Amino acid sequence: MIDIRFLRENPDAVKENIRKKFQDAKLPLVDEVIALDEESRKTQAEADDLRSKRNKVSKQIGALMGQGKKEEAEKVKAEVAAINARIAELEPKEAKIADRIREIMLVIPNMIDPSVPIGPDDSCNVEIEKFGEPVVPDFEIPYHTEIMERFNGIDMDAAGKVAGNGFYYLLGDIARLHSAVLSYARDFMIDRGFTYVIPPFMIHSNVVTGVMSFPEMEAMMYKIEGEDLYLIGTSEHSMIGRFIDTLNDEEKLPYTLTSYSPCFRKEKGAHGIEERGVYRIHQFEKQEMIVICRPEDSMTWYNKLWKNTVDLFRSLDIPVRTLECCSGDLADLKVKSCDVEAWSPRQKKYFEVGSCSNLGDAQARRLRIRVKGADGKKYLAHTLNNTVVAPPRMLIAFLENNLQADGSVRIPEVLRPYMGGKDKLEA
Repeated sequence: MIDIRFLRENPDAVKENIRKKFQDAKLPLVDEVIALDEESRKTQAEADDLRSKRNKVSKQIGALMGQGKKEEAEKVKAEVAAINARIAELEPKEAKIADRIREIMLVIPNMIDPSVPIGPDDSCNVEIEKFGEPVVPDFEIPYHTEIMERFNGIDMDAAGKVAGNGFYYLLGDIARLHSAVLSYARDFMIDRGFTYVIPPFMIHSNVVTGVMSFPEMEAMMYKIEGEDLYLIGTSEHSMIGRFIDTLNDEEKLPYTLTSYSPCFRKEKGAHGIEERGVYRIHQFEKQEMIVICRPEDSMTWYNKLWKNTVDLFRSLDIPVRTLECCSGDLADLKVKSCDVEAWSPRQKKYFEVGSCSNLGDAQARRLRIRVKGADGKKYLAHTLNNTVVAPPRMLIAFLENNLQADGSVRIPEVLRPYMGGKDKLEA
């Protein structure tokens, strides 16, 4: 959510930003909110003047009564009653206008960074850099669930009976590998100075609307029936929510946190052959990075965060690339975002395994996350998030890139302590 003062002073820039995001249907909202903002300020000014006048006039009543001027006091009382009646008319109007302004401001997209490439959808995302040499072995790479089945490591049929499509059982060495990757990712981030956190896995609706846009919420979140609770789609939701309504000392920033959680997603619109198996599922686990920092530091942290993911995947001998998300592919709260994609030797192409985002002060404005500077002035923090690893999707990249011709799976050296010292998995 952008600052209404910025919109008031720069309506053309806000409209141009909307065009860059190919959301022209939202253009009339800018003029509407400007008109409402003007009306709101006039209404508030009138109400404030009346309240001030009421306070002054009310003081006269006691004095007049004390002087025995009952008739004059009654006239003043009538004047106060008229003022109260007018304030009673204005207050609901103030609230109604304020609600509509907030409703509009929640759907006007955040201002994107000037470096973001312009395009309508993810087909216009731009490759930034490749890390590691993508290899296609001279033997066939089976589909990832087939690899897992060789190790008796997955049961999707039973999961379908228990919970439906989009769920799975992981078993034996594959389940252990899943946990090993998460444990390694946790320690990898701790070694880089991040504080490990296990957050709540459910959040209230005011936190949901604070951390994400309505289209994202509708496509992702599961609502707990009969309660004001939603299952988190990623730990970013509850991690950023932790700072709701806080005033943070500037000297304590940045907060650098790495969080583990299960994640629950509707995954509306998932389709295609690559949606089979554990590529797009309703439940998975994830290690995340969260940063709360000063505005001037957010782009530096943005670059640090995606590099952490690249370094982790490369330590597991998985080639990756970074992809700059274009304007039309950015969620409305994001200033800038890039995907980290892992190489799939079976598909002979890269696929997404993580996403790094700088949200500027959008989440902080919605959740009132403020910072108190050394000079005593208060301002909004910037928030960022990035995926460390999200198995079991990450397992697809791991298994394909470490599969050997004899059907075994090589365990990279850094992961062996988490796998009981094993250097490979054998079917």
